[in-house]
This record gives sequence, structure tokens and C-alpha cells, in this order.
Amino acid sequence: MTDKERQPVKIHIVVPITSDQFNEQIELEARSFLGTEVELEVSHLQAGPASIESFYDEVLAGPQIVAEVAKAAGNGADAVFITCFGDPAVPAAREIVDIPVVGGFEPAIATALTLGERFSVVTVLKNVTPMISGLIARMGVASRLATIEVIDTPVLELHDGDSLLKSLFEASCRAIETGGADVLVLGCTGMLGVAATLQEKLEAELVRVPVVDPTGASLGLLTTLQSMALKPSRKTYMPPPPKT
Repeated sequence: MTDKERQPVKIHIVVPITSDQFNEQIELEARSFLGTEVELEVSHLQAGPASIESFYDEVLAGPQIVAEVAKAAGNGADAVFITCFGDPAVPAAREIVDIPVVGGFEPAIATALTLGERFSVVTVLKNVTPMISGLIARMGVASRLATIEVIDTPVLELHDGDSLLKSLFEASCRAIETGGADVLVLGCTGMLGVAATLQEKLEAELVRVPVVDPTGASLGLLTTLQSMALKPSRKTYMPPPPKT
């Protein structure tokens, strides 16, 4: 084994908002999935929207997200997680760095497809449902989608754990009983630390269905990609042509 292979994996998490209010909580959540053997760094944006809840927000955040990814790669990161379910600027970031980059959407949906026939996404606001629908169509999994449920809670107000769990449970019951979902996907990476509790509550009061946490799915995928020495395809993610 070479010295490079003995070095710990270094994952950088980009929080695509202009506040550090989630940084510590996200790092704790990430540690619960990664353990101590992975080197972890977390950064947020210095400019852009307060949160990403629309296509407009995504466009505003894009340049800063790409800059943070480039900075992380330049500082030796082995992989980057852009912690947003909308996968903002993920394709652009893959064009400019030579390491794996994921958001919350693709890994969570890919995980859900291995756990049941039909999945529902439980997300924050109606504003983001067109974004999620577009991502689902692009991924080619619309036939496996049961429903998209909303809890009518903005991203920056997800800090009340009891209220969040109550809203998620009600939306999840709708998805399962009315929508026919076999698997649930939390449709916001700000829904921190509730997936396991929600899954236990559903099993105790309704039925056992998996609840996929996008943070856990994304970090797990990144460690797998890094261990297999896999990087984004240069046939898809070609470096941008130089311009003046």
C-alpha cells in the first residue's frame, strides 16, 4: 500500500447558504455517517441567497458554489458534497474539478430505488416541487415516483425538531397511504437528524418503510467512489473552453 493510499479520505462539504447556522449541525450529522477515519471540512457561501428554494436562488448561488468547490479541490479535497437536495451547480462543478462531486438528490434517489418499487419525496415548500420534478425527469425515474409531498416549512425554519418530525410524519403517511409509496426520501438536506426517528415512528404506528437521508446517501456514495478511484466522465463533464 502506498503512502497516498494510507492517507485518510478528505471530504469537503459546501453549505450553499450565506450563513454558518447549519455548519456545526451538518458536521455532526456527517460524522454520524462517516466516523472519525474521514477528514472533514465544511464551508458556506460568502455571497448569494440566504437559502435555495427556487430556480432563481439556484442561479444566484451557482457561481459561489462552483468557487467553493474549486477552492476545496485546490486544497486537496478528495470529494465534495454540495449539501442541497436540488443539486445546485453540480454539473458545472464536475466540469472544473477532477474529483467526485455530488449534491443530495442523485445519491438519495439512487439509494431509494434499491429499497422499494415506488418512492415519494417529502420536501419543504411547493416552490421546490418543479425543481424536484425536473431532476426526476432528467434522471429518468419518473415511472418510479409515487408523490412529492410538502410540509410547508422554509429551509431556515427546520430547526424545531419536534415540529419537523410531526410535519414529516403526517406527510409521510399521506405518501404511503394515498400515494402508494414504498420508500420515502427526505427532500431537503436541512432535515437533519430525523430520518431514523421518522422511520421508527412509521414502523411503530403504520408500516415499515425505509426513510432515506440525503446526507447519509451522498456521503456514503462519495466514500465508495473514492475507494473505487472513480471520477466524473470527461465525455460528459468536459472542461469549459478557455475564454477571455
